[in-house]
Amino acid sequence: MKIFDQFNKAFENRLRLQIMSVLVANEYYDFNSLKELLDVTDGNLASHLKALEKEEYIIITKSFIGRKPNTQYEASALGKQAFKKHLEALENLIKQQK
Repeated sequence: MKIFDQFNKAFENRLRLQIMSVLVANEYYDFNSLKELLDVTDGNLASHLKALEKEEYIIITKSFIGRKPNTQYEASALGKQAFKKHLEALENLIKQQK
C-alpha cells in the first residue's frame, strides 16, 4: 500500500481539515462560532459540514436558545478515528522524507 493511499479524501480540503481539528480538540462547537473562527461564509461552512455529516464524521444537534435556533457540531467516534488515521498518515509521510 502506498503512503498516499492512507490519506482520507474527506480531509483533503483545507476547511474540512480545520473543522475536524476544532471538533476533535473541543467537545462541541456551534455554527456561528465555527464560522467566526474559520472566517468563512455561511454557505461555504454549511457545504463542508454537510460533506462531513454524509461521511458520519460529525454529529449535529439542533436546539433553541430562547427563540434563536442553535446548531452544535461534535466529532463522532468514527470521525475521530478517521481523523487520527489521517494525521498518522501525514506523520508517516513526514518521517519518510527525513
